[in-house]
Parts: sequence; structure tokens; C-alpha cells
Amino acid sequence: MKPVAIEFTNYKVTVADALDQAGLESLLKGQEKVILKPNLVNSSPHPVTTSPLFCEAVAHYVRDRSNTKIIIAEGTGTPSKTTMEIFHERGFTKISKKIDLELLDLNEEPCIKLTKPGLPVFPEIYLPEIVFESFIISLPNLKAHSLAAMTGALKNMVGIAPPAHYAGQYGNWNKAFFHGRMHDSIIDLNRYRSPDFSVMDATIGLTEFHLGGAQIKTNKIIAGKNPLLLDRMASDFLGLDWKTIKHIAEDHYGFGE
Repeated sequence: MKPVAIEFTNYKVTVADALDQAGLESLLKGQEKVILKPNLVNSSPHPVTTSPLFCEAVAHYVRDRSNTKIIIAEGTGTPSKTTMEIFHERGFTKISKKIDLELLDLNEEPCIKLTKPGLPVFPEIYLPEIVFESFIISLPNLKAHSLAAMTGALKNMVGIAPPAHYAGQYGNWNKAFFHGRMHDSIIDLNRYRSPDFSVMDATIGLTEFHLGGAQIKTNKIIAGKNPLLLDRMASDFLGLDWKTIKHIAEDHYGFGE
């Protein structure tokens, strides 16, 4: 099924409509844990980071249509603050208390080592064990990116990588190792663990780079099971040619096109 793009009216209504049309309800059946994975690269407000109101609307949808445990989980990229501090600053702590769900700092979670010989960047990788025990819903924003051309559902998975293994070398960010070969790093990471479903807040887009710059009002919520097709659709809204963006130009992942 191709992703859907729904005209935005408000988060509660439009998110539910998009998730219904994209078939999330049936995918939630039998799930024991659902991770909502926002983009909290730093403590900046939306659209640099995921809106707490957007995340709350997705959480309500999952709660209303399933009995699964809901976890908002992220590993922030900034070294100056912990993920829990950013959760609090950006209003996610209030959401967790309001809906009675868990907040989890993936930067501090126990990891397992996995191997895929032959991958160019990560023939071995360390990732949090919990991401393999949960149904992951990626919650990216519509943003261009200075190294990856755009950041969407696939790039958002970089937040699961532990700083203990992937900080430094190419900068002072918690995930700076990925900056050396960004596209190949995104591809390799998502060969180990990609999102099971994705919902993008494309109400406002950042057209220059991922930490600021010019904004466009696109007024859309995009949802779908296939993160590759979702990111390609999002690139169109940014005025980018997805065929020129290495990590989405081809189906490196086996999602199907």
C-alpha cells in the first residue's frame, strides 16, 4: 500500500484519518509494545523537532485501538542534554502523565551486537535490545538535511544508535559516526532495523537544513507502512528529486516499490 497524504485541519482529526487510511489499526493487532520514535535531535521546537501535540495524537490513536504498551523512545543527538531533559522541555513529560505511557532514553538502553558481513559501514552494529522487541512507529518531520539531503522516516532511525558506540569521530554529536558516510550509514542501519510504520508531520517543512532555515507550509500528514515510499513522497513536498538522494533512490532494504 502506498503512503497517504492527508490535508491538515488539526492533529487529532487529521492524524486519525491518515492512520485509518494507511491501515495502522490492523497492524496493531497482537502487538505487545509500540515505540513511538519522535525526532528530538536537540531541544529546539517544532519543526526542528517532533511536535508533542502530533505525538500525542498518534499515542491516543494507538491507545484507543489496541491494548498494547506505548513507549515514547528517543536518543537525542545533542551532547549537551539528556533525552529525558529534552522530553521535559518539549512537553513530552506532560503527555506521558496525561496518557499514562512510558518515556525511554534509547541512549541509555542495554544493547545487543548484530552482524551483517559485507555491509560497507556497519558489518557489525550495537543497537538497543528493546527496538527488536517492539513495533516501531517513526514520527519524523518534513526537513531537508545538510548531509542526507532530507531527513524522514529512514533517517529518523539514527536516533536509536547508542552514543557509547557512535559519538565522536566526525563531530561532537551523539551519533556523529553516521556523519562520515551519511547515506551508506542510513542504508546499513535500516537493514538491521527499520520502522514498522511511519507518520510524518508535514504541516511545515524546513527547506534548507534540518536545524533551521526557511520554512514552507505544506499542510499535510503523511502515513504509511513503507518508509521508503513515504520519504520519496516527502522529498517531493520539499521540491527535491528523490532519484538523486542515495538512501531513497533505490530500494536497498527490500520494502518493495
